[in-house]
Amino acid sequence: MALVKMSELLHSVYGNSYAIGSFNVSNMEMAMGAIKAAEELKAPIMIQIAEGRLKYSPLELLGPVMVAAAKLSTVPIAVHLDHGGSMRVIKLALDLGFTSVMFDGSKYPLGENIDRTKEIKALADKYGADVEGEIGKVGGAEGDYKEVDIAITSVAEARRFSEETKVDAMAVAIGTAHGNYKVEPKLRVDRLKEIAAVVKCPLVLHGGTGLSEEDFHNCIHNGIKKINIATASYDSVAKYVKKAIKEKPNANYFDISDAAVQGTQANIMKHMKIFGLENRI
Repeated sequence: MALVKMSELLHSVYGNSYAIGSFNVSNMEMAMGAIKAAEELKAPIMIQIAEGRLKYSPLELLGPVMVAAAKLSTVPIAVHLDHGGSMRVIKLALDLGFTSVMFDGSKYPLGENIDRTKEIKALADKYGADVEGEIGKVGGAEGDYKEVDIAITSVAEARRFSEETKVDAMAVAIGTAHGNYKVEPKLRVDRLKEIAAVVKCPLVLHGGTGLSEEDFHNCIHNGIKKINIATASYDSVAKYVKKAIKEKPNANYFDISDAAVQGTQANIMKHMKIFGLENRI
């Protein structure tokens, strides 16, 4: 199929039957592994890179790889900037052909978050691209950003944010955290249900790594349409690379490259099946 918009994927979700997986990639091998997973399962997918990871994966280099990979795929793929914080990086992603960008203004007071998000929405509209916003604070840290505490999203503020910004998707904080959990997460599915009842735009779950299959299903059945996975894929790649070197001490670059593809593919296929994405195209 080809490169598509985030909104096209999210609005194709019927009821609360499944959720689109949005998976962070940091190099060509991870992009290849992600697309192999989607093609094998005949599933739509989003691939993304967070601004906080760009010192390891410069957007000028990785962005064109992601866009080209999506255009050559046999499944619908949206290419997304995750946790964009600066206008320069967001504009660069749009210039490179990303079909959606996230502006994470959760560190600002509500009014300022709304104003800044509206500015990004106006810019993205000129490119025909979508925008994801965030309200509340997902815990942990994405990339090299400073770690933050969880601040559960308010129902009233979520409704105001959605109505005033007109974002195409909205990340909400219901008790999840970025990275690997240090304690067992306590999800506020009750709050998610309340938000889903008053907000029209698709809702996004960040901090998916480490949640149980039951947690994912509860979130999907109560309004989540997009789920982000990053750390689990990075951990899987590291595991597969270490295993390749252990099994073959004289492993060369290409052995390691293959292991990175396989590690990404394995983790994404696992999560896609949990999200109910198999045979969705």
